[in-house]
Amino acid sequence: MIERHLDIPTADGAMNSFVVHPDAGGAHPVVLFYMDAPGKRVELHAMARRLAAAGYFVVLPNLYYRRTRDYQLPERSEAALAVMFGHMHSLNRATNECDTRALLAFVDADPAADGTRVGALGYCMSGPFVVWAAAAFPERLRGIASIHGANMATDAADSPHHLAERLRCESYFACAEIDKWAPPADIARLEDGLRRSGAPYRIEWYPGVEHGFVFPQRAVYDHAAAERHWERVFALFTRRLTPTAR
Repeated sequence: MIERHLDIPTADGAMNSFVVHPDAGGAHPVVLFYMDAPGKRVELHAMARRLAAAGYFVVLPNLYYRRTRDYQLPERSEAALAVMFGHMHSLNRATNECDTRALLAFVDADPAADGTRVGALGYCMSGPFVVWAAAAFPERLRGIASIHGANMATDAADSPHHLAERLRCESYFACAEIDKWAPPADIARLEDGLRRSGAPYRIEWYPGVEHGFVFPQRAVYDHAAAERHWERVFALFTRRLTPTAR
């Protein structure tokens, strides 16, 4: 595989990113990988490599680039989490649209990427981001997956559950049974919007697991559930990002 660390220009500055893709085979379908709140880190690089090994051109940007180029949550102390939440709350629908536009321009210009076949993957904090991206660029994104996405139904006008009715691509939502950031009532509100969209979707509950269950370096990691999420993600992208998919 080919791996690169590079800056992607955006309207707000240089977004330092990790890019990985197969080294042969022409132009590859694209996965935009939106990081979770603890930051772009080695653990996510490994997940991006797993996607690339299956044939995808993966772009993993540092979404905190407006504030810092090198943030990783050092520990789960109260003080450290306060810094992380400060970074997280600096992001919104407007920053997401700016960043996604830049990501799409980048893959359009790279001969190893097929910008006509684009999917998006988000975890925790970035669960809403993939919904925002698909709503903002319905002609570009063919499939999105939100894995234990947080804050999927809020009082904000741009809450994902409001924008879900704008989706035109297939979507998948993996929900942890034990998750204060995505309780069943919020997911029910999200599903109301998804139904109105008329687009294909699936909400799947993962029993007995907690928020963050896919990350190997967390105490809540659940191998069986994490592997199931990979099966679902690969199945979605196989359906929607193949050359004949529409």
